[in-house]
Amino acid sequence: MACELTKGRALDCKDIMSGVRNIYFAQHEDLTVTHAAGAVSQIAGAGGYSAGYYRYRIPKGQASMTETINASVENGTVFYDGAINLKLHKLTLDDRNEIRLLAQNRLIIFVELYQTTSGKNDIWAFGVENGCELTAGTTNSGAAFGDLNGYDLTFMSSEANPCLRLGAYSSVPFDNFTLTTVVTS
Repeated sequence: MACELTKGRALDCKDIMSGVRNIYFAQHEDLTVTHAAGAVSQIAGAGGYSAGYYRYRIPKGQASMTETINASVENGTVFYDGAINLKLHKLTLDDRNEIRLLAQNRLIIFVELYQTTSGKNDIWAFGVENGCELTAGTTNSGAAFGDLNGYDLTFMSSEANPCLRLGAYSSVPFDNFTLTTVVTS
């Protein structure tokens, strides 16, 4: 059988922290991603693309990633739906215009977690096969003084395989790939 199990899993230590530190966007068509056994081994610009990844710093507790396994016993199928939700504080014209562009694109979204491996934040890639798309969002002024004034965005992906984990970087995210540029503002 081609899908033989390979290992078990022990109870692990309680040594992680949840949450999303940063989210990086790139247009799906601009990247060539190489991967094996669930890990990204190389990211390069497609067709000479060199602009890089667009980093969004996320306020603590304001973003999450979820992957849902969808399996049909009757049909013998399985696929994976990814959902990335993020909240951005403050309504601005620049954000409004950039969110419009995000909504018009198919993206690869890289989610940098607070969880670490070997002292480096784990980064997961969604939409490598088919792209992620902005499927829901709200712009909210808030009513009470303490309410969210900003944007609440949800991106979705549907893939044949689970999201991919990026290999550990040396000192800053993406420095171990051909495409290394991170646009921060």
